[in-house]
Amino acid sequence: MNVPLGEAKRWFRQARDDLAVVRSLESAGHYAAACFQAQQAGEKAVKAVLFSQGRRVVLGHSIRELVKLCEKYHPPFAEISAAAGLLDQFYIPTRYPNGLPFPAIPSESYTASQATGALQWAEEVLAAVEVFLRTKTEALKEP
Repeated sequence: MNVPLGEAKRWFRQARDDLAVVRSLESAGHYAAACFQAQQAGEKAVKAVLFSQGRRVVLGHSIRELVKLCEKYHPPFAEISAAAGLLDQFYIPTRYPNGLPFPAIPSESYTASQATGALQWAEEVLAAVEVFLRTKTEALKEP
């Protein structure tokens, strides 16, 4: 397997694992952590697309902005832009108390509904990426 496809596969495998962690955190009632991990799963999945197209370095954490880059290679990625933007809101405030108004802290501020939404948006992003990687590249081809 060539290096870009190998790197894409690595990033997508980690995104899938992160998604499994989201499910565990959500079921355990760790909603802020589940929301953050959902953002991470989406970010890593979208970066897999960019690596599959030969990018050697992919900077940034905004999934929506990364999706815009992916649209150059596959215009249907525009369909996950809304889910990407919703996941972006979980990058900072789910982890840091100063990301929320005083005296709130993340572990006491996020709800089951938010964690469920984050999981669904991450699943949407990963599904789109998986279709792309399976049909437009050989990154997920089994040896």
